Amino acid sequence: MSEQMDRMAEPNAELREALLRRYGRVRPDGFGQQLRFHGKRLAWKAVVGGAYVFKRLLDVFAAAVLLLLLALPLLTLALLIRLESPGPVLFRQIRVGRWGKLFTLWKFRSMYIDAEARKAALLAANESGGGVIFKMKQDPRITQVGRFIRKASIDELPQLWNVLVGDMSLVGPRPALPSEVNQYSLADRRRLEVTPGITCIWQVSGRSDIPFPEQVKLDVQYIESSSFWQDILILFKTVPAVLLGRGAY
Repeated sequence: MSEQMDRMAEPNAELREALLRRYGRVRPDGFGQQLRFHGKRLAWKAVVGGAYVFKRLLDVFAAAVLLLLLALPLLTLALLIRLESPGPVLFRQIRVGRWGKLFTLWKFRSMYIDAEARKAALLAANESGGGVIFKMKQDPRITQVGRFIRKASIDELPQLWNVLVGDMSLVGPRPALPSEVNQYSLADRRRLEVTPGITCIWQVSGRSDIPFPEQVKLDVQYIESSSFWQDILILFKTVPAVLLGRGAY
């Protein structure tokens, strides 16, 4: 019995020795090696931190300029919304941001004020693949002005304020509702690793026509390969995606 246990322990001992040889010294020995180690670490932090600062500067500059340039059209749109349907011009909603932080997201109101109360009766007609989010192409809760601003994604423009104050970025995964995040798998929660955005990679690839699992897959791909130039490319692709209105409802 003792011999059998010794034979069983031999592979484990060999594995332990191999692991110790590979990972036993996680810190480099010698002043020169330590200097190179810390230099590489600081360089990596500078690259990552610099990219974040540069992206934030772009967000603030672009959001401020767009809010100034679009001030008059936005006021006109606010008047049209108010004339068609009683209620507030802006719609606010709690969304989940980076690392699960809650914030107030702003949109132009595109639905009647009793839309949330009517949602329960429409859940069976949900056309979003995956069941986490709710979408309907012919949603009866949407006003006439609302259909237009949704089709053109104009309802999202007040989120430039969210970008300005730091809750959102111009580019990033769309911010989810807390009820949606409660249904996320561990893989889905990777979307919370970055600041949410007004536009994202799946919005320029088909928008609501893309099922939820595929949206998550595309968002994770964006997170893993995120760069300044990728953000610029997505912003350029957003223009034809909005003009064509494909997948918007």
